[in-house]
Amino acid sequence: MMHQHPLKSLNDYSSFVVAWLDRPAVLHSTVIVWSTSPYTGVAEGEVFFILDVRLRIRQELDFDAGLITAYGYELYRHGELLWRYDDFPHPQDRTLASTFPHHKHVPPDIKHHRVPAAGISFSHPNLPLLVEEIERLLRTF
Repeated sequence: MMHQHPLKSLNDYSSFVVAWLDRPAVLHSTVIVWSTSPYTGVAEGEVFFILDVRLRIRQELDFDAGLITAYGYELYRHGELLWRYDDFPHPQDRTLASTFPHHKHVPPDIKHHRVPAAGISFSHPNLPLLVEEIERLLRTF
């Protein structure tokens, strides 16, 4: 979209987030990106979509390395958790090896039912994949 490597600076990543959330399905957002040191930052907040769908985001960022160092993403509809992505490692679960440590928690038992998280990464922004996944889901309601 805007910058080739938006994870390289607070300014670039802030602009990237704003641009990606400027979409018809997004009603408003509380996501902010702030600096925790000259080289690190946090992106955190919620994105409110149409049809009472809400995405919670928390990312720890390393601008010097151009990486997301930790994250959590949760999607709710009418206050009910639909799914969540996280990077907590589960090395004993061989079904997650293809995207280790990235995985998605899905129904029926969201706490324990995990699947690989194709496309989720530490080395590039995850927001485009998340927003596109949510937009596809919105078309099914």
